[in-house]
Amino acid sequence: MNILVTGGAGFIGSHIVNGYIDEGHSVTVIDNLSSGEKRFLNPSANFYEMDILDPKVSDVLKKEKINAINHHAAQISVSDSVANPLFDANSNIIGTLQLIQSAVSSNIEKFVFASTGGAMYGEQVNFPASEEHPCQPLSPYGISKLCAENYLRFFNEQYGMSTTILRYSNVFGPHQNPHGEAGVVAIFCQKLVKDEKPVICGDGKQTRDFISVRDVVQANLIALDPACTGTYNVGTGEETSVNTMTECLIGISGKKISAIHDSPRRGEQRRSVIDYKKFHNSFGWKPKVSLEQGLIETYDFFKQ
Repeated sequence: MNILVTGGAGFIGSHIVNGYIDEGHSVTVIDNLSSGEKRFLNPSANFYEMDILDPKVSDVLKKEKINAINHHAAQISVSDSVANPLFDANSNIIGTLQLIQSAVSSNIEKFVFASTGGAMYGEQVNFPASEEHPCQPLSPYGISKLCAENYLRFFNEQYGMSTTILRYSNVFGPHQNPHGEAGVVAIFCQKLVKDEKPVICGDGKQTRDFISVRDVVQANLIALDPACTGTYNVGTGEETSVNTMTECLIGISGKKISAIHDSPRRGEQRRSVIDYKKFHNSFGWKPKVSLEQGLIETYDFFKQ
């Protein structure tokens, strides 16, 4: 297939580009490099440095004869979305809507959308949360992703474009940006490499469903299957407290460093863990990388 990956120079997107190319697909990347880096780009991919809001995206779809889109370009910080909801909406709602419209006008066969399970369900009632759990996001980031999902469903129903929505839990791994406020594992890895103390927001008892980017790549390979349509959680189904994750990471580093605590962030839920049974039962996907192995791989990347 000829696949466009938006955000293909970023953390998750760059790994997906590699996965698609390894499977023999032709890949084109659009990335404005606001958080992505050229060094993460696969040299076999066609690269366009541009924003998804650029109307010339349609020209790229035609020029490269794209027949599938994997949309990972996004504003991903919960705290930034709270501080600037309009900026978040412009990227995650308007940018996505414009891309969907371009996809429809270009007769794109498949649209894969990177959504969020970690921020979609809000303060959960059921643990782990299935795709049927009420969506009550606590942040503009989660709200914008839910809005984009609804637009995708509308265009699927109106125009018949095959869509796959993947709701990720908390993805981590090599290439993750340690400089923003999203991606606690990357931030803590960077701190430890510099012999600095990780700063935990709140008491650290808040839980997350940490999943390796390698498992996420496998989910995106499956998403290309014509039979794979609808919404699927992509997580481990296991809760891990931020304290536990931090202790494990410090142990891997071998550093005699202890974490410090700061005030909790607005817009973040107390417990988060999602159920991947639907995806597993339908397509056999399941997470294979343990938390410890994933943390080792991530820490080793930041040591380089």
